[in-house]
Amino acid sequence: MSIRHSDPRVQAVIDFFEQLQPADVVGLGRLYTEQAFFKDPFNEVRSLAGVQQVFAHMFETLEQPRFLVLDALAQGDQCFLSWDFVFQRQAQKEPMRIHGSSHLRFAVDGRVAYHRDYWDTAEELYEKLPLLGALMRWIKRRLRAS
Repeated sequence: MSIRHSDPRVQAVIDFFEQLQPADVVGLGRLYTEQAFFKDPFNEVRSLAGVQQVFAHMFETLEQPRFLVLDALAQGDQCFLSWDFVFQRQAQKEPMRIHGSSHLRFAVDGRVAYHRDYWDTAEELYEKLPLLGALMRWIKRRLRAS
């Protein structure tokens, strides 16, 4: 069940990401400005072409990637989304789920000019990998406050 938001800019972003398919990457200009800034734990780009490359890479390397928007808060020209990103890799039988959030700023024309994703790469990704996961969990236990 998709959430609904009264701000049409926010609703357009929710609808777009929840329905995102590989063919939609070329149309990202309807949602992002030409000089859009995008940053996540692995990428930092400052152009529409860069944003398109990030999402094209996602579809090239993952199977069935999809976003599920859980919450949306907006004030003025800013928006904060919380979401789950669900995907599979070829060698995996079970889908992986990453919980994260996005901070968006809208340009005057209503398109996204700033998009910053926040998620914990250690907990949401590295700890779920066989060898690296054991090391990350050990480090986490050692650093935990007693």
